[in-house]
Amino acid sequence: MTLEVARSPEETGTSICPGCALDMPSRPGVLNTSDFHASPECWTVFGEVLAAEYSNAVLFGQVHQITVDAYAAQHAGGQHPDKSVGIHLCGLYLVFVRDVRPMAVAPMLHEIANSVDVWPEFPPPSARGSHTILDVALCAGDWETHVSTVRDWALDVWRSWQPQHRVVHELVQRVID
Repeated sequence: MTLEVARSPEETGTSICPGCALDMPSRPGVLNTSDFHASPECWTVFGEVLAAEYSNAVLFGQVHQITVDAYAAQHAGGQHPDKSVGIHLCGLYLVFVRDVRPMAVAPMLHEIANSVDVWPEFPPPSARGSHTILDVALCAGDWETHVSTVRDWALDVWRSWQPQHRVVHELVQRVID
């Protein structure tokens, strides 16, 4: 009988995302050039999903805004500013609570961003949902599944921020209503 010794990610060649806990093989030379609290490997998967959405106008219209908002909210922390987290939480609120079409969300978020002078703090929840951007990436080419997976993932992320729902509601209500 052999005994397995627990090894750190550095020893096993894996990377664990600080935002969503996605555990992936390390890819030397891959960088995260954003303020999102994400591993370089997770950031790369996000870029691949965005490229797929940009290449399909229907897919872009149905879920691109939701994808960006869910990723940003799930990857709060680190250098990710509260204004950005707040804006993306407002996007999820508008889609899942107010039932706003994703294509109509961006102008509303622009209005909110330009109207709020002092942003509340958005301490990230300890659990940020059970889905990750990898779940979306694995739908490659199956657009119908891509859309439903993005919506499930984003709703999961939105629910994980439940302690902040009232703050988000008040931000939207103050500016949009």
